[in-house]
Amino acid sequence: MRALGYRTVDALVDWLTDDALPPLLSATPEQMQARLGGAAPADGEPFEQVLDGLFRDVLPYTSRGAHPGFFAYVPFSGTWPGALGDFVASAANVYAGSWQEAAGPTQLELEVLGWFKEWVGYPADAGGTLVSGGSAANLTALACAREALIGSMRDDLVVYASDQAHSSVARAARMLGFRPDQMRVLPVGEDLRLEPATLAAAMAADEAAGRLPFLAVANGGATSTGAVDPVAELAAVCRARNVWLHCDAAYGGFAVLTERGRSALGELALADSIALDPHKWLYQPYECGCVLVRDPHALRRAFEITSDYLRDSEVDERIVNFADQGFQLTRTSRAFKLWLSLRTFGVDAFRAAIDRSLDLAELAARAIDASERLELAAPPALSVVCFRRSDLGDEATDGLAAALKDSGLGLVSSTRVHGRPALRLCILGHATRAEHVEAVLRFLETAEPRAGVAAYERHQSVPSVVPLFARLGPDEGAAVAALGTERVVAAGETVVVRWDTSRDFFVVRGGTADVLVGSELVATLRAGESFGEIAALEWGAGFARSRAATVVARDDVRLLVLGPDELAQLVEQFPRLEDELRLAANERLRRAR
Repeated sequence: MRALGYRTVDALVDWLTDDALPPLLSATPEQMQARLGGAAPADGEPFEQVLDGLFRDVLPYTSRGAHPGFFAYVPFSGTWPGALGDFVASAANVYAGSWQEAAGPTQLELEVLGWFKEWVGYPADAGGTLVSGGSAANLTALACAREALIGSMRDDLVVYASDQAHSSVARAARMLGFRPDQMRVLPVGEDLRLEPATLAAAMAADEAAGRLPFLAVANGGATSTGAVDPVAELAAVCRARNVWLHCDAAYGGFAVLTERGRSALGELALADSIALDPHKWLYQPYECGCVLVRDPHALRRAFEITSDYLRDSEVDERIVNFADQGFQLTRTSRAFKLWLSLRTFGVDAFRAAIDRSLDLAELAARAIDASERLELAAPPALSVVCFRRSDLGDEATDGLAAALKDSGLGLVSSTRVHGRPALRLCILGHATRAEHVEAVLRFLETAEPRAGVAAYERHQSVPSVVPLFARLGPDEGAAVAALGTERVVAAGETVVVRWDTSRDFFVVRGGTADVLVGSELVATLRAGESFGEIAALEWGAGFARSRAATVVARDDVRLLVLGPDELAQLVEQFPRLEDELRLAANERLRRAR
């Protein structure tokens, strides 16, 4: 056992410290099957031979989040003491579900959770549990909130989130049984933050329609852009209606350890629950997420189920069984790695690493501002910087990211900011320094995009402010007309209502219609123009954005109507149509704010 352990550690250290390896090496399914395919062996093989195969045929074909030029997604840059903590938990095969079987690991997890509660400003008696990641944390929080406020699922409940919310929020809502009409995906302002007035207006509209606002999700650092919602103001809106406020701070939450991060994140402690990801900005190996709940008893009330075969684990009310605090009965201890790495390095070392990430994001933003070819696509937030090449069209975005990947110098990902593609730089790695950021930006400033990556080519000669169908080719326009259904709306009749969740898409064939936000007229639509694309496009997990405005016929209007199924069929046939619809939706949202 000792010999195999030493051999494994030596191989790992060699792999982790090999600076020649790129941040990402990909392979085709055929290539990987050629390396790894085959039946399970009937007889055993020497461990050293199997280990060599692992490091030769598997590990090279993974992303290396600890690479100093890894700026894609949310970089994952673990610590060695944390990895050793996982090794101890795995080798000892720790079960951390009940106090009876794991008094030591349970108390260790309580201690770590106590540190987290202190950092975010929660009371010491607040509830919490370690989970696999942000997705599990969001799911746990939504389930806990429903049980705490409502109980069994109801058809009138409504969940609210901005269109910058993480996809796991939509997945959690779907898994818990929320239908598409029970989630409002709300537009954000120019700063990509959810405005309290927007949330309040959506809730008021639902209350007037007999629905029950139940839960709102605030971003504590949006994954796409780093945007931080105004938690204190959103909390005030929620408290006035007895609505649960959950803050998804999986990416940005641990920035509270620094002065700038705490200032940016605001009053996280005003949220009823918070999702955190120690495997992001606290530099822990996968998997390690966390959910904190202000009500100390809410998690247990939501998840505890006592069975005959578990009665031995019931001791007294003072103890904690973490299996009763979430949906995992069998769970290992994720606290070992946290406790080992935080005790080994000290909190100040993590604070310094986070501060360095913030410094480098500010450096990147300044360099982009000073560049003749690069331009910011959104205000930098926390350690996320979104930008574009001003001398290239939007269609080159993915090609630039691919060219950087091919170079082996670094890795960035792409996103959309106000409907337009953008490159996204997320800086978290504790090994990253200024020279790594500058080298990646220099490359992207002059590189030729990789050919054949562009998703579509827009008609650059047609201004984007003209009606959507002036930008489509004749085949696309004919397909739209063939699938649509004609509808006539009388003067004064309402076509769609703001915050409604209907998904139809409309093209005006004759007459005029007014677009209203509240009582304000923001646009008048005429023949050839379209509306409804904001709600027509799926946002995630079957959910779509809510209607951003009310549309009323000014005079008799002839409409071509496409339902979501017909639109999905068109998008599958003409992929470019989705990009045009998203651009049109963005233009509409800007006018509707």
